[in-house]
Amino acid sequence: MSARTRGFTLVELLVVIAIIGVLVALLLPAVQSAREAARRSQCLNNLKQVGLAMHNYVDSYQRLPVGAYGCCWGTWQVSILPYLEQGNLGNLYHHENKFGVPTDNARYSHAINFPVTTVRLKALTCPSDTSPQRYANSAITYHNYVVNFGNTIYDQSNFSGVTFLGAPFFEVTGVADNRPGIRFAEITDGLSNTLMNAETVQGQAGDLRGFSWWRGGAVFQGYQGPNSSIPDCLYAGGQCDPTKAINPPCIVATATSPTMMASRSRHTGGVHAANCDGSSRFISNNIAIGVWRALCSSAGGDITDGS
Repeated sequence: MSARTRGFTLVELLVVIAIIGVLVALLLPAVQSAREAARRSQCLNNLKQVGLAMHNYVDSYQRLPVGAYGCCWGTWQVSILPYLEQGNLGNLYHHENKFGVPTDNARYSHAINFPVTTVRLKALTCPSDTSPQRYANSAITYHNYVVNFGNTIYDQSNFSGVTFLGAPFFEVTGVADNRPGIRFAEITDGLSNTLMNAETVQGQAGDLRGFSWWRGGAVFQGYQGPNSSIPDCLYAGGQCDPTKAINPPCIVATATSPTMMASRSRHTGGVHAANCDGSSRFISNNIAIGVWRALCSSAGGDITDGS
């Protein structure tokens, strides 16, 4: 007589599948949480690298780099390339004729600079961003870190009852504006009490937030808190796209709502930021707005506990 081989019944198979499904459902959030923790760790490490690069720049020039050279002639990002182990890229960027016409070959969008501005810089890309591989026209790259333009708005003036109290970075506006960068000694609130840089997101579609080769995508201001519900105000139409649900709120700047961009991230609950002393940490969205603005000012005489 032949022996019968007993297999699983349909009911038994369904029970096993159901158990596996429950286990996967329980495990998946833990896996996702572990992955996000790793991404956040990498993001924070990137900020530390940027801070170290800034300090090495200061060691060389005794000043921080200028935040932006007008609209399109380079930002702090170009200045610190040699200190992010990207010296070859730094040498390729054409700095001459910053405000020259008509060739204007220092413009980030000039073809002569495409070997630099089309490169994805891993040290400036946060893996937690939903789409951390954004490109603009001509394949120019987006990134995720921005420098501190102070406690009010982009033009660093008083706004809506808030007095501008200094910043580690500013914009050089033209040929006649030859201001050098800020010395650490000028940050009188103390390096540990003043933010140097923080996160931003890479805007989707035509949104230019995170487009850090350009002045408007390379900086943040402290009038709004981190991940604020107050819309960012960008220079002109076509620079932000509020129709994409994934993009943070934004409007076109007006006289009553002047240009300003908050620090933003894809992390739950806050943003990573770094102080001028090189220390970095996670800052909650719930930070008191007065404390946040104090951290964003460099010469306000204010004291914070850094929380």
